[in-house]
Amino acid sequence: MSDGTLVLLALLFLAMGALYASVGHAGASGYLAAMALLGVPVASMRSTALAVNVCVACIACVQFVRAGHFSWRLFWPFAAASVPAAFVGGWISLPTRPMQMVIAAALLLAAARMAWMATGLRLAARPARMPAVPVAAGCGGALGLVAGLTGTGGGIFLSPLLLACRWADPKRTAATSAMFILVNSVAGLGGLSLRGPLPTLHLVLLAGAACAGGAVGAFWGSRHAPPAVLNWILSIVLLVAGGKLLLAG
Repeated sequence: MSDGTLVLLALLFLAMGALYASVGHAGASGYLAAMALLGVPVASMRSTALAVNVCVACIACVQFVRAGHFSWRLFWPFAAASVPAAFVGGWISLPTRPMQMVIAAALLLAAARMAWMATGLRLAARPARMPAVPVAAGCGGALGLVAGLTGTGGGIFLSPLLLACRWADPKRTAATSAMFILVNSVAGLGGLSLRGPLPTLHLVLLAGAACAGGAVGAFWGSRHAPPAVLNWILSIVLLVAGGKLLLAG
């Protein structure tokens, strides 16, 4: 990789970290799309995205927890099933292109859903309610497996689910997603490590850039961004990530 390409990749990681962290995400889908567009070897993509995810998710978790938006009661049923599933998903290897298409379709559908919710502001009219533990665990297991398989933390899928089912308001959704991403990214890396050494791909530089952006985005999203703005940001994030994955060949 040339120096110019590496600098461009670091700038993309910086931007993705800021935008994703503002809604409690760590940016794995954006990192994957950026690496695909710049021709990074597929063998390095999943582990790099998950490793950077862990760093940015830690920052997002601290900011949203300190702001009082995290709920252990909402989080634990999803995490209890997702962590072992993410470990298994990290261990499994699937063809890259078909998985990219599936993820892209899911992200674009979720983007449309979030834009509709941001326009309608319907969350204010109907208060959030906690999901039943078996339902949350079942969803968590499925999302954890997808997270491990795709090299994401799963938050990009959990957020639309929490909001669409009215299980949490936007800021509690962001806080729950940040912690969900953290534990699943660690588990996915654990599964990947069973298949061999984890590629570094200039990890220190890329993680540093993403963390710098994530610190700014998480602080703003956890304390200053109104719910409607968070929904719009999430919609844009999903649209960009889905579009990039569709174009990545």
